[in-house]
Amino acid sequence: MPREAILSTLGKASKHLSAEEIYLAVHKIYPNIGLTTVYRNLELLIGTGLVNKFDFGDGRARYELSEGPMGARHHHHLICTNCGRVIDYTDFINEEVELLKKTERGLSKKYDFRIAGHLIQFHGLCNRCKGKK
Repeated sequence: MPREAILSTLGKASKHLSAEEIYLAVHKIYPNIGLTTVYRNLELLIGTGLVNKFDFGDGRARYELSEGPMGARHHHHLICTNCGRVIDYTDFINEEVELLKKTERGLSKKYDFRIAGHLIQFHGLCNRCKGKK
């Protein structure tokens, strides 16, 4: 099934893939699949919480498998506003973990909302670009 092929492609990816890149990989397995079918399945997978969709400012949506907070694959993003480089980081410091837990507890209580996860992106200049500005 195309959905399993999409999940498999995302699971093997070493970067955040666009729908077109996912289509090219899945098309090798399912030659009759169309780009529209890939988009439709991605939206379904996003709706089920299995896939996350990101906008890193390059004009193309990017996708990756989702993982619950502090799970094995859970990470945040550092996005360079100059070159577009995206850095995944997982080496959370204790203060950051505690702050996020405290923030989630506070928001849950304030809005009577059960938080299932979070996505965090920081925008700025990477080490390659900050010296050029």
